[in-house]
Amino acid sequence: MSTHEQNKAAVRDCFSQAAAGNFDALPGLLAEGYVLHPEGIRGVDGLAEMVQGYRSQIPDLSVTVDHQFTEGDYVATRTTIRGRHVTGHDVEFTGLTISRCRDGKIEEEWEIVDVMSLLAQIGQLPEPTTA
Repeated sequence: MSTHEQNKAAVRDCFSQAAAGNFDALPGLLAEGYVLHPEGIRGVDGLAEMVQGYRSQIPDLSVTVDHQFTEGDYVATRTTIRGRHVTGHDVEFTGLTISRCRDGKIEEEWEIVDVMSLLAQIGQLPEPTTA
């Protein structure tokens, strides 16, 4: 398997294992000094805590990898997150993650998640006001 394919597989596995709540698999996928931006999440425990926050609100959380591209040590991944929110609403929103890998492990990531779409789907956006 090429380095590019190995890096893509590590990122896919990380999404899959974390979404399933299998946090024991993360040390094999994340480098010791792992960091997620912009939240400043650090290490396996930090990522597990962040994902558990999602899973507490979307217990049947699933993540689908829609697209993945590599360039050097970087993997760009577009995902769709789905599940039933604790409010009873089915939700579906997207994310984009850029992962920097080394030796088949994820060292650093930058992530953007469409939180506005999630909030709209569960009725948590305030009504717009007119000026």
